[in-house]
Amino acid sequence: MRDADTVARIVDALRAVHGDDIARVMLKDGLSLDVMIDALLLAPMKNHDAIKLITQVLTHGDFVVRPDFGPLWNLKYFYDRPKSLHVIDVCIVTRDHGAIASTDIHLRLRMDDN
Repeated sequence: MRDADTVARIVDALRAVHGDDIARVMLKDGLSLDVMIDALLLAPMKNHDAIKLITQVLTHGDFVVRPDFGPLWNLKYFYDRPKSLHVIDVCIVTRDHGAIASTDIHLRLRMDDN
């Protein structure tokens, strides 16, 4: 595991929102990024900490991310209201695929060291 602290915080948030058994299934079988975002935003942490975790999930390699964005992509934030700094959703913007919504991004915890 490359970033055990990030994975632990994600697991804690999923367990708090969905329960232990469902969280295990989600991590093993996969979940969409929007489900993870919802769990993190409902967890007792600051909004900017939750969004920082999302960025780490997408970049650190502990989760298999589908579709593969390639080497060049940007994270676009969607805010609660104009001039708010409260992020409520994200999407990935790529040159080849355009904007990919969080509902179309799937994550699965990498179980092996490969």
